[in-house]
Amino acid sequence: MSSPASPADATGHDAAAQSSADRAAYVAVLVFPLLVLAGGLGGYLFAPTVHQAASWTNPLLGLVMFGMGLTLRPADFALVARRPVPIVLGVLAQYVLMPGIAVLVTWALQLPPEIAAGVILVGCAPGGTASNVVSYLARGDVAVSVTMTSISTLLAPLLTPLLTLWLAGAYMPLNGAAMARSIAVVVLLPVLAGLVVRLLLPRMITRLLPVLPWLSVLAISVIVAIVVSGSAEKILQAGLIVLVAVAVHNALGMALGWLVGRLSGQPAAVRRTTAIEVGMQNSGLAAGLAAQYMSPLAALPGAVFSVWHNLSGAVFALLCRRADAKAARGVVVD
Repeated sequence: MSSPASPADATGHDAAAQSSADRAAYVAVLVFPLLVLAGGLGGYLFAPTVHQAASWTNPLLGLVMFGMGLTLRPADFALVARRPVPIVLGVLAQYVLMPGIAVLVTWALQLPPEIAAGVILVGCAPGGTASNVVSYLARGDVAVSVTMTSISTLLAPLLTPLLTLWLAGAYMPLNGAAMARSIAVVVLLPVLAGLVVRLLLPRMITRLLPVLPWLSVLAISVIVAIVVSGSAEKILQAGLIVLVAVAVHNALGMALGWLVGRLSGQPAAVRRTTAIEVGMQNSGLAAGLAAQYMSPLAALPGAVFSVWHNLSGAVFALLCRRADAKAARGVVVD
């Protein structure tokens, strides 16, 4: 019989496991935007061929949301009852600040109507599926992150089309009812199906969990390729202004999300999570909806956001870890 591990051995084992998990998370966050960028480049270079797969967009979105549902547990929703304040504030900020910032950005940059509508749709989308990984890397409150993403996603069939119709309707004609039905089919049903499958087959799904983010990002990469292929002729003209709009939108969302946590007296981990949840959007969903209900050019902000928010999230996580290191050395960092 082997002897029990000493505390030092246990501590060393835990540290090694933590370091391995950190490396895996960093690889995921850094490789994700590269894969999405590769998808966009492929869509641009081989536009006629890739655009033939336009009908794949909704099934691929459904696959992404089914994968998200597989990661959820009933305990994630029970957290709302135990810690309602940070979750309610985070979800409210998600659906108030990001649409508001989108409107401000479109006005300040005087964006063309199609691009303006696309930026607003990104702002009205629920939280991004990669936000939980970034929250982990930033040493945020991962449990709160998962619950915020889940709640904002479940609210999307109602709030995303209503807010988009209200704020972007002046730029383009929109069918809010059709968009709501599409989000219910592509988002709500797959998420609920994934949750049920996780309940029925918990051990099998637990073994698959490390693979799910990679399947999701591959699906999002194909969606981005399809979106880019539809507006390949206009990308060189509109690409720079879209990048500026996306970068400003994302940065202001993260900054104001952090401020919401600070003003409400949340601990540092929750402030970080709120910043990430507010600033990172389900841009793959936004791109797919824009391509279906707006125009190929309107889908471009969602495609660009899919790359950008992973990069900015990785930088934010790195800054948070550096702040923790300084604090550990006795330097006070808020």
